[in-house]
Amino acid sequence: MAAHFFDSLDEALRKKLEKLGLFSDFDLVLHLPLRYEDETRLSPISQAVPGSTVQVEGVVAEQEVLVRPRRQLVCRVDDDSGTLYLRFFNFYASQVTAWSPGTRLRVLGEVRAGFHGVEMVHPKCRVVRGSMVLANTLTPVYPGMAGLPQRTLARLIMQAFERLRAKRLLQETLPATILSACQFPAFEDSLSILHCPPAGVSITSLQQRSHPAWFRIKFDELLAQQLSMRCHYHQRRSQQAPVLQQQTGLQQALLEVLPFGLTDAQCKVVTEISKDLAQPYPMQRLLQGDVGSGKTIVAALAALQSIGNGYQVAVMAPTEILAEQHFRKLSDWLTPLGVGVGWLSGSQKKSLRNQELERTATGEAMLVIGTHALFREAVQFKCLGLVIIDEQHRFGVGQRLALRMKGGDEEVIPHQLMMSATPIPRTLSMSYFADLDVSVIDQLPPGRSPVVTRLIDSSRREEIVARIREACLAGRQAYWVCPLIEESEALQLKTAVETYETLSQTFPDLRIALIHGRLDSDEKSVIMAEFSQGEVQLLVATTVIEVGVDVPNASLMVIEHAERMGLSQLHQLRGRIGRGSATGVCVLMYQQPLSEVARKRLQIIFEHRDGFEIARQDLLLRGPGEFLGTRQSGVPLLRFANLEEDIDLLEMARNAAENMLRDHPLAAQCHMQRWLGRKEDYLRA
Repeated sequence: MAAHFFDSLDEALRKKLEKLGLFSDFDLVLHLPLRYEDETRLSPISQAVPGSTVQVEGVVAEQEVLVRPRRQLVCRVDDDSGTLYLRFFNFYASQVTAWSPGTRLRVLGEVRAGFHGVEMVHPKCRVVRGSMVLANTLTPVYPGMAGLPQRTLARLIMQAFERLRAKRLLQETLPATILSACQFPAFEDSLSILHCPPAGVSITSLQQRSHPAWFRIKFDELLAQQLSMRCHYHQRRSQQAPVLQQQTGLQQALLEVLPFGLTDAQCKVVTEISKDLAQPYPMQRLLQGDVGSGKTIVAALAALQSIGNGYQVAVMAPTEILAEQHFRKLSDWLTPLGVGVGWLSGSQKKSLRNQELERTATGEAMLVIGTHALFREAVQFKCLGLVIIDEQHRFGVGQRLALRMKGGDEEVIPHQLMMSATPIPRTLSMSYFADLDVSVIDQLPPGRSPVVTRLIDSSRREEIVARIREACLAGRQAYWVCPLIEESEALQLKTAVETYETLSQTFPDLRIALIHGRLDSDEKSVIMAEFSQGEVQLLVATTVIEVGVDVPNASLMVIEHAERMGLSQLHQLRGRIGRGSATGVCVLMYQQPLSEVARKRLQIIFEHRDGFEIARQDLLLRGPGEFLGTRQSGVPLLRFANLEEDIDLLEMARNAAENMLRDHPLAAQCHMQRWLGRKEDYLRA
């Protein structure tokens, strides 16, 4: 019926509706108002206070088309209590005729103080003919687009509402127990209130989404998301994975040769991961830890559990520099234990690549590290038991799935451990990541001094240069981070190349190197090795060094145009220093003028060192979209609920989802179908 209705619409109108994401009757009834206008009462003009939005009625006393300072139509409207001026900068000849002196008008708009008295600019105007009754409900204003009048949209929405009501498709999906425990209004009643609010309803509560009807809609949306994610979570437990029994031999051998001990937080997450790997269904765990918290050793211990059971491990990183850092560190740890470590990257020479592919296929390489090159068709594992993905938010669902499908046995799915040094705020973890188990390393290794952050205007560049020289001559090392490789006139940013040349001339007695993403793998490796060994004192770099780089002697970092970078990126970069005995100092150099958002970002990074708090502030600034990265594929995104403001509703939805899946599976299915429809694509990766 709904499809038939949409098919019967004029093609131009249908295309406009589709651009708004409206394809069905249910899409229409969930196209909720942005705001409301109160046309249920009239105010005397004398009570029209500047700054208020009111509806008044009066007679046009004068009308004039002015040409200076710009063309405009001005009407003077009088009622028994006073005078109001109406001003229009865009108008038609037909309106000049319709609003001629002597015409009674009903106008709605925001009142402001004008040159001759109170006025409205471009108010909503209607000619009063006979006894025109007032509206008995507030008038909704919907999100729209050019060429789609509000009246048309409102009519289509109400028609859709009536069709769904007639077919009883707006009846409850919530079980009576949940409905009564939450004390929400009925779903149909909530929609009715939001589309046609009775005259007495508070506009403020509707527009701030604090009315009980809004709570019901937001709860239902959050519940659909929770049901979808938890369905996937339970669905995964019906799949088969290799049972990797807890191993102590290889893991203990590694722990005995390490120059450090594990923190309590690391021990806790190692235990959580170890238990998951021993299950017959695939682990899908997200390991979160702030910069420098020691995620790599946790990943190494998980890898050894798989290898000890005769299963290979794949470690995937988003950049060659990070992948190579993992390769060096894991090789140092595991090769002495007799574990074959392989390396695959897109820039490898063909002969070396073929050799590594052979080692991977035969199982000689039990741990294989690489970039996106790992999930290309040519790569085949003998028996893949565990996939470890670093900086998981940088990979798409399809990429992660492609790697998991290389297990060697289509019936058996490898376990998956995803790592992120970009902490995910609790509310995101509870909603968009509800299909994952989450482990958190919430403790830094002992002896790690907090990095001191300085905000310095770029006009003080000479002071910073002097500070760099002083630190390098004292035997320490420094980074100078630039946001772009090549000149961009639009952004007017200092480039890495230009900075490298300038600093080389400024410091003829220092060994300076330049690293950026366009260097080939061998060049990057040589430069990073020289920097790690202390042969290079100052490394000029782009943000390729954002993650994974670990040089304990580097204690000073300058970040140019810090105002252009995101909070996560700044926090990651800052985490590259202060890894040794010397206190790290991170100088954020910014250029005026600063936008309000840039100023707020710099203030947050200056005031906070805890990655989770920085992530929470970032979520408030940007919303969830950028946090999720390519994970968005298939994840039901929220339209109405606000994770930070609606945390209580999210908690209720989480509890209700488990209850419905356990006790009311049919109602859960109906609820997901109502809210997700075509988007009900449970995540597979």
